[in-house]
Amino acid sequence: MKDAKIINDPVFGFIKIPRGLLYGIVEHPLFQRLNRINQLGLASVVYPGARHTRFQHSLGAFHLMGEAVLSLQQKGIFIFDTEAEAVQAAILMHDIGHGPFSHVLENTLIHGISHEDISLMMMEEINNHFNGQLNLAISIFKGLYPKNFLHQLISSQLDMDRLDYLRRDSFYTGVTEGNIGSARIIKMLNVVNDTLVVDQKGIYSLENYLTTRRLMYWQVYLHRTCVAYEKVLVNMLTRAKDLIRKGQDVFASPALHYFLSNNVDAEWFATHPETLAYYGDLDDSDIWSAMKAWKHHEDRILSALATDMLDRRIFKVEVHEEPIAETRIEELKEEIAKNMGIPVDDAHYMMSVDTISKDMYNVDDDSIGILYKNGEIKDISEASELLNVQLLSKKIRKYYLCYQRFE
Repeated sequence: MKDAKIINDPVFGFIKIPRGLLYGIVEHPLFQRLNRINQLGLASVVYPGARHTRFQHSLGAFHLMGEAVLSLQQKGIFIFDTEAEAVQAAILMHDIGHGPFSHVLENTLIHGISHEDISLMMMEEINNHFNGQLNLAISIFKGLYPKNFLHQLISSQLDMDRLDYLRRDSFYTGVTEGNIGSARIIKMLNVVNDTLVVDQKGIYSLENYLTTRRLMYWQVYLHRTCVAYEKVLVNMLTRAKDLIRKGQDVFASPALHYFLSNNVDAEWFATHPETLAYYGDLDDSDIWSAMKAWKHHEDRILSALATDMLDRRIFKVEVHEEPIAETRIEELKEEIAKNMGIPVDDAHYMMSVDTISKDMYNVDDDSIGILYKNGEIKDISEASELLNVQLLSKKIRKYYLCYQRFE
C-alpha cells in the first residue's frame, strides 16, 4: 500500500497526505463538506477567479504546517512525531466549523456562537469516530498543551492559516500584490522560551507580509462591492426567517429550514443534539437552490432580494468617513417603500447601514518577536525601519450605506 496520498495544488505544488489518521480526517464527511463552501464567500462577484474552497485552503495550511515543523526540527527544536501529527491534524480541522459563504452568515443563521466553537464540536465528533486519536490535536488547538508554540502555529500572527490564505486568495483573485513569501517566513521561524519568533534575516519578508495583509483586507475581503452583495444575502435570509416564523411557506432544504425556523445559539447547540448534524449538512448549495425558488415567491421583498442575488443586482453602496445621518436613512426608507409598494416598516430589508473597522497590527495583541544573532528579541514595531507602526496599528473606520437600486 502507498504510504501517502498526493494532491496537486496550484499554489504549492504536490501536497502529501500520509495514510492513516491524517488521511482519515481528509476522507471524513465533515471535512469533505468543505469542498462545498467557498473560501471567499461572495468575492467572486468582483474577482471571478475566487472560487476556491475551504477544503483547498485547509490542505494548503496543512502543507505549510508540515514545512514549519520540519524547519523547526532542523533548528534543534524538539517536536515528537506524535506532536507533529497532532498539530497537522489540528490545522487540517481548524476551519471545519465554517458555515455557508464562510463568515457572512455567522450572525444570520446562527448567533452567539463562533465557527471556532463549532469547529471544536466537529473535532470532538471526528475524535469519537477515531476512538480518541485526536485528543492531543484538540488539546493543542485549544491552547491547553504545554508547548504553546505549537498552538501559535495554528492561531497567532504567524499561523499557517494566514500564511496560506494570503497566498491562496492572492493567487485566485489575481491580486498579485498579495503574494507573500510564505516559504521564507517559515524558514525563518524559531522558538525562544516556548514562543514563536522570527530570525532577524526574515524581517523584510515580515514587513511585506504585514503590509500585504492590510492591502488584501481593503482590496479583497472588505471590497465595497463584496460588502454590498453580502448585505443582500444577509437581508434575504433574514426576510425568509421572518416569513417562516410568521407561519408562511418558504421553500428550503431540511438543513436550511432548521436554521431558518429555530433561534440557534450556543445554548441551543448544547441542548439540541441534532443541531450539529443539520449544520454538517449545510453548505453553499442549500442557499443557492433556495434562492432559485424564492425568486418566484409571492412575497415581494423575498422575491426582489433573491432576484438581486441571482442576477447580480447588487445594492448600491456609499462609503462615508462619518456616521450616516438618521434623516438620510429615514428618507431612503420612504423612497424604497414608495418605489416597491411596500410598508415603510419593511423597507429596512432593502438596505443596510454598517460600520466596518480594521487595524492591521496591535502591538499588545499581535506582537511578533524578531530574534537577533546576539539572542536579543525586539518586537517588529521596534525592529523594522520600513514599517510605520502608527499607520499599521491605526484603526480605520468606514461607514457603509447599502440600498436597493431603482435606476
